[in-house]
Amino acid sequence: MKGYLHSMESMGTVDGPGIRTVFFLQGCPLRCKFCHNPDTQAFGEGKLTDPTEIVAKAKRFIPYHKASGGGVTFSGGEPLAQPEFLAECLALCKEAGIHTCIDTAGAGNGDYDDILPNTDLALCDIKNTTEESFRELCGGSLKRTEEFLRACERHGVDIWIRHVVIPGITDSREHLIGLKKYISAFGGIKRVELLPYHTLGVHKYAAMGRIYPLEGVPPMDAQLCGKLQKEIFEENRS
Repeated sequence: MKGYLHSMESMGTVDGPGIRTVFFLQGCPLRCKFCHNPDTQAFGEGKLTDPTEIVAKAKRFIPYHKASGGGVTFSGGEPLAQPEFLAECLALCKEAGIHTCIDTAGAGNGDYDDILPNTDLALCDIKNTTEESFRELCGGSLKRTEEFLRACERHGVDIWIRHVVIPGITDSREHLIGLKKYISAFGGIKRVELLPYHTLGVHKYAAMGRIYPLEGVPPMDAQLCGKLQKEIFEENRS
């Protein structure tokens, strides 16, 4: 079994706990208007790679993983869009004693029984909280994300929720309070991270000859984003 790899980051610090080796898998069924990696969306591109190559690369960084409480994160694109390849990579990582994490929007095929037993942590990006708003912002279906969250519950996989805060779209207190209520229906959630929307990937659209869908939307103020996270998701927690 081989899969398509877009790129690798050897010393990542924002995709899970500790220092992490991050593998960005190629291909995503969603078309999020705020996507900052549009070059990872197309299927059948990237480097055709064997899972043993992935784990061999990851093993070189095990000392950094162990010293920091880190490990390997599979991101994308959408890693669940290559389920057999992902499952084999995760199994080999676990055999090597490496902590495993998936950074995903839950946009898979609903069958995660070969994936989640070897997953220690899921970073799940909640794009929006209703079917209509999800489709408007990203295409696809929120039901896929919900299926993934329920599967994580069944398999006992810890979840960190992530949500991109976009000015004028997902930045109101009302919306974020609604997000808090929405995710309260799912078990296994250990953390919520609000991510400030940025425009660092806009140049990629120009290079690809594509129009950036959120042209004119300013970056989210990072300090305000942090304040909202503290006020809504961290204060008065039991």
